[in-house]
Amino acid sequence: QSHSHWDTCDLLITSYGMVQRHRQLFWEFHFSHLILDEAQLIKNFQSQKTQVLKKCRADFRFCLSGTPMENHLGELWSLIDFAVPNLLGSRTSFRKNFQVPIETHGETEVKNYLLSRIAPFMLRRSKQQVIENLPKKTTIVQKVFLEGAQLELYEATRCILAEKVQSALAENGLIQSRWVVLDALLKLRQICCDPRLLPSSWHANQEMESAKLINLMEMITNLMEEGRRVLVFSQFTKMLQLIEDALKLREMHYQVLTGKTQKREVLVDRFQKGEVPIFLLSLKAGGLGLNLTKADTVIHYEPWWNPAVTAQATDRIYRIGQEQPVFEYHLIAQG
Repeated sequence: QSHSHWDTCDLLITSYGMVQRHRQLFWEFHFSHLILDEAQLIKNFQSQKTQVLKKCRADFRFCLSGTPMENHLGELWSLIDFAVPNLLGSRTSFRKNFQVPIETHGETEVKNYLLSRIAPFMLRRSKQQVIENLPKKTTIVQKVFLEGAQLELYEATRCILAEKVQSALAENGLIQSRWVVLDALLKLRQICCDPRLLPSSWHANQEMESAKLINLMEMITNLMEEGRRVLVFSQFTKMLQLIEDALKLREMHYQVLTGKTQKREVLVDRFQKGEVPIFLLSLKAGGLGLNLTKADTVIHYEPWWNPAVTAQATDRIYRIGQEQPVFEYHLIAQG
């Protein structure tokens, strides 16, 4: 537990977790440069990880990120405040002077002032600027029609939830009712994916078919016949299990990565070597930090609240090293 030998090194490579665990060791040493890769990991200014890193001493600080902002401007503030402390003031003043005027009131002048303020400290390059020969990407929205029992369940549930939401809004207002609204939207999204995702109290018939799952299996069968290599993303780990069951029935070769997966690098290596043609991934665990350029097709089983997260997931294959045209499918339940 000593950094006495660090002076003899030119470069120290470590993990966020290691810095967090051995913070005192890192705080005692003065670095010439401190460079954060995947810097969006410090987007939450309140997290212990962010606080520990901000206390590290260095003459120069850099943040490298493909997604410096996912949800709101506060995340951008956290990265900028690490790289150039106090450039944008305190978190409270930033929220008052920039975040609320831009996000809530849409004030263009304030937005332009913020951009001009941070511009001297940012180098931004698109993929096309870096990789001139990056192959073409085709995005296809595949609309699926619910029918029969699944459509009846959707409509019945929608009517019940609409009444519940209206009552909550009338009694408590939008802010106090937001979890009721989100829960209602979640249940409708689950029915669109597969009725079996619903809690049993909402859906007694566990054998009901899913139009979207049937459509996905037809797509995958055709893609396998064409020799394609496919990633399938879903935010629901239970949905991945249902897709897995369907693939087993068809005796298709696949592998799965979720938040519980221990040896991610082994699965990535197998896929990159061409040993497995179908890779099922949870959006949260598999949408970041993986290089899967041997795939040529990404299927997003359902839309996610945040399009930046979906784009990140597609970028697992659409990046340096990709040599084939890329196809990105979005399965959407019509209506």
